[in-house]
Amino acid sequence: MKINIPKGARRIIEILRKEGYEAVIVGGCVRDSLLGLKPGDYDIATSATPNEIISVFKGFTVVPTGIKHGTVTIVINGTNYEVTTYRIDGNYVDGRRPNNVSFTPSLYEDLKRRDFTINAFAYNDEIGLIDYYDGVSDLANKIIRCVGDPVERFSEDYLRMLRAYRFAAVLGFSIDENVKSAIKAKKHHITLISAERIRMEVDK
Repeated sequence: MKINIPKGARRIIEILRKEGYEAVIVGGCVRDSLLGLKPGDYDIATSATPNEIISVFKGFTVVPTGIKHGTVTIVINGTNYEVTTYRIDGNYVDGRRPNNVSFTPSLYEDLKRRDFTINAFAYNDEIGLIDYYDGVSDLANKIIRCVGDPVERFSEDYLRMLRAYRFAAVLGFSIDENVKSAIKAKKHHITLISAERIRMEVDK
């Protein structure tokens, strides 16, 4: 299975790999590519820490956009690419974001924290598609399932409940019954999410 990676993203991956780090495109860009859709952007995940990323790309424009959570933005030919260190999320105290993250060399651990199986893909040209959670099957069956326990995923980030319906609506997918049950159990928590964030999901 071959996915077309833009030259800028491919260059970042190749540079990181040349320096001895793992690097892959992850998430929605892989999902959309598998569906034959044009990704809006390409997110890159790597085993390199933020400081290591900055050091490797010292000759480039690098913006520490979310360095606390492991993310820097690298500008290649005028295009921004977010590059994020593999991480494990700490406790979620506000139902939206973890209060801390710890970096990990494990791509498996990084993908384990993601919301839905169809968003838990990784890919590069050398190793091909990585699909630990059977997301390819869920794409084929047009169903939205969580990575791991749905109640736990929604307890971490209540906005994910709306994201489930957004992906179902946009892609024409069904929502898994366990996911529906978890949403019903947690639906009252959506009031803790800002109106702006809710509006953004509805608009999408």
